[in-house]
Amino acid sequence: MARRLLRLSLVALLLTSPPALAQTPIVAWSYTVRTGDTMSSIARAMGVSVEALAAANGLRPPYVLRGGQVLRRPDPDGAPPRPVAEPPRPAATSTTRPPNLLWPTSGAIVSRYGAPVKGLANNGFDLAALPGMGVYSAAAGRVLFAGKEPERFGQLILIDHGGGWVTAYAYLGKVRVKEGDQVSRRQLIARIGKSGEAKKPTLHFELRQDNRPRDPYPYLPIRL
Repeated sequence: MARRLLRLSLVALLLTSPPALAQTPIVAWSYTVRTGDTMSSIARAMGVSVEALAAANGLRPPYVLRGGQVLRRPDPDGAPPRPVAEPPRPAATSTTRPPNLLWPTSGAIVSRYGAPVKGLANNGFDLAALPGMGVYSAAAGRVLFAGKEPERFGQLILIDHGGGWVTAYAYLGKVRVKEGDQVSRRQLIARIGKSGEAKKPTLHFELRQDNRPRDPYPYLPIRL
């Protein structure tokens, strides 16, 4: 159980706040993320919604938090938040080449990057597929998260490819990897299913650089 809670700290989940956050309200204008924190636990301690906290920090789901990351507190009265100095990023991050991606599964694109989904822009694209089909790692990397994200994405896998590049695979059926696993390019990581918001067997796929969504399509090989 303790191991599962540690894995879930990588995304915004509706779980009980860590004791330090639950007992001590955050009154400062900024908060430095610690191991075990989630967007939900930080928002509760700040007395704000997850949506307000995400908007104040320019974050979009799935929320990937890292130790040492600084989050600014939204002002409850609607005044602009006070500026917070962001931790310096490595100079090479913005110039790091993207990973050499492969398609994570077969299937037709049914929702493209930027298309509205329930009033929000799609941060990746959705592929319609058959139940039980394989989902493969688009590139080699390390599994950041593998488990259930109950707010939107259901069974979710996040893979870190280095240089700030991360791929996300959501609406999954059976997950075949765990946090910390090193995966190779085109390694089987899950099976197609329908979880989270998916009403039928679907794969939601995202590509992010420094937690900013990118359209995955131009980074993938042309399909005939």
